[in-house]
Amino acid sequence: MKISQILNNNVALVKRGGNEVFVVAKGIGFRKKKGQEISEEEVEKMYILDSFDMLDHFSYLLSHSDPNDILLISNIISYGEKVLNIKASDYLSLALLDHLEFLLKRVEKQQFIKSPLIWDTKRYYPDHFKVGLKALKMIEEQKGLQLPEDEAVSLCLHFVNMEESRENRKDYVIEMRTLADLVSIVEHHFNVSLDEESTNYMRFTTHLQYFVQRIIEGKIFNDGSETLELYKQVCQLYPESFKAVQKMKIYVQSQFKLDISINEETYLMLHINRVTERMEDKK
Repeated sequence: MKISQILNNNVALVKRGGNEVFVVAKGIGFRKKKGQEISEEEVEKMYILDSFDMLDHFSYLLSHSDPNDILLISNIISYGEKVLNIKASDYLSLALLDHLEFLLKRVEKQQFIKSPLIWDTKRYYPDHFKVGLKALKMIEEQKGLQLPEDEAVSLCLHFVNMEESRENRKDYVIEMRTLADLVSIVEHHFNVSLDEESTNYMRFTTHLQYFVQRIIEGKIFNDGSETLELYKQVCQLYPESFKAVQKMKIYVQSQFKLDISINEETYLMLHINRVTERMEDKK
């Protein structure tokens, strides 16, 4: 394998056959240069992407990730594969690494939100929830943190989403149309064109994807466990994001006859603020 790019001290992009492959090898940034060969025996972890669509996103993610975090995610994946009897894709590893980065940023700001899906997840996906809880425990132990059980829900949903098929094309078409409409609402409200290649955009649309799936399944509900004080705080901090979410709320009500809970609104405001804040600064 020939090195195409050194991303940091421990991560490089290499050419393997006809694919671009990310490899994790301790100290590769010191021992190798672009154009040199590296053997598979020197590699600790390899990520093989079957398209170039997410190349920039994952390149940025891996180059800025702590090697210990990469190992942590690898251990979480190994546990999930054993419990669920699955073979995880490389995309799952990278998605969880991205999720970990966002989680740690929320921890710094003490932004914890009650999940409206915790009871449904426990009921319908008990094994997946077990994986989420174990992942949460592993993160707590490595980072010296104490995290609420609700955070296990979003971790386990990565495993659920990987296994779900796209057999129902009608729902898939509705999902794509709704996702596009919600993104359009945000762009029109802020009068911007979101950068589809940015990390924040990909995080935002990933959250929207889960959100839209719950809408289609009729699982948007108010479970009575909203973090009202955090909701009020986020509304005050990000008033334009609040206004955008109210427009999204009207859209969901008109198209699906469903209401969005306070928890859902809070999540959306946080994501919308992050995906638009730099553009607002430029304006």
